Amino acid sequence: MGKYEELLAFQISYGLAKKVFINSKGFPKEEIYSLTDQLRRSSRSICVNIVEAYRKRIYPKHFISKLSDADGECSETLVWLKMAYDFNYLDKNTFNELNEEYERVGRIIGSMMKNPEKFR
Repeated sequence: MGKYEELLAFQISYGLAKKVFINSKGFPKEEIYSLTDQLRRSSRSICVNIVEAYRKRIYPKHFISKLSDADGECSETLVWLKMAYDFNYLDKNTFNELNEEYERVGRIIGSMMKNPEKFR
């Protein structure tokens, strides 16, 4: 197991990417190359960018830059989730759970960006 796997932001975002994949399996076929694909890609990119940030942690500016990318993907995921909910592809409980957890990931990433020295 890599040290990055100990990061709370990685653990949560990785688990959420799996939940997004499972929940998006029921989306309509006509969404496969648009909303479904975009939601899956952005949700997976969060944990990937966190790992890339961790690998560059000895360079604070690079670390923060990659975390900023992760935060951007997190925000994108929130918008796709809202669309999925508004189009009735997700029920209210699932949407609320995912939304709250992605908001949490965003706060954790923000804290990491403010305190890069803790990860050297």
